Amino acid sequence: MLEHMKGAIFDLDGVIVDTAKYHFLAWQSLARRLGFEFTGADNERLKGVSRVESLRILLEIGSVKVDQQVFNEMAESKNNEYVEYIKRLQPEEILPGAKTYLQQLRSKGIKIALGSASKNAEFILDKLEIADLFDAIIDGNKVSKAKPDPEVFVMASVSLGLDPKDCVVFEDAEAGVQAGKAAGSKVVGIGSQHILKEADFVIAGLYELVG
Repeated sequence: MLEHMKGAIFDLDGVIVDTAKYHFLAWQSLARRLGFEFTGADNERLKGVSRVESLRILLEIGSVKVDQQVFNEMAESKNNEYVEYIKRLQPEEILPGAKTYLQQLRSKGIKIALGSASKNAEFILDKLEIADLFDAIIDGNKVSKAKPDPEVFVMASVSLGLDPKDCVVFEDAEAGVQAGKAAGSKVVGIGSQHILKEADFVIAGLYELVG
């Protein structure tokens, strides 16, 4: 499967870098200000989901109802706190094997795109000093539909000048795996075989693919 790919499309969080912990801390902080606890189990529901949808889920968990203006203010407040965390990101926080694998793909002439719901993707890639390894970046600023909708991966394929069927998607979230399959791509799941059972195959991390 990987031998025939012309393009590789990577999710960001949990695949290239783990900033999920910073998202969790920021959501947890917001929940506490609203008077309830947001747990690690609750956080699983937010994996691969857009900021707006994540906030809807969080408010549902806390049985909190707000008008649109307050909702927007909460979303911005959470993002500001998250951005403060990621400003301190260091290049060594790249997940094991990720940079080496990206470099190997480039050396083979395989095109590389990012396909992420994050609106801070470019900023994060710059902080990690790997932005130059990507031919295209499709993030939350360029798509309107959240995974499992395939929009982000279809757009990423098109931006590489490729058909989705010639691309392999690398994802750590169930919604992302579903989005990759819906786009018509093969999908490598990164994480648990139990959770990512719809992926074509599953690995623990990109370091397993470094050769």
